[in-house]
Amino acid sequence: MSPEVFLDVFRDALFLIVVLVSAIIIPGLLVGLAVAVFQAATSINEQTLSFLPRLLVTLAAIGIGGHWLVRMLMDFTIGMYMRIPEVVG
Repeated sequence: MSPEVFLDVFRDALFLIVVLVSAIIIPGLLVGLAVAVFQAATSINEQTLSFLPRLLVTLAAIGIGGHWLVRMLMDFTIGMYMRIPEVVG
């Protein structure tokens, strides 16, 4: 296995990880920011207030984008199986 092939596989895997995680995390972060601004504006210091909206948005992101996320993982896995001769030989 040449270093170039290893770096290509590693780069593809890291890119896939970043895309999949950001598709789930970024909506929750945006909702958390909006709730934090609301709490700061109204002086509500309830810690559990920011948890539920973030949880619901994260679950909605997984529910809405789940098919796309699984499709990307399947494409990556199939691509890795196709690259076995290149990696081994």
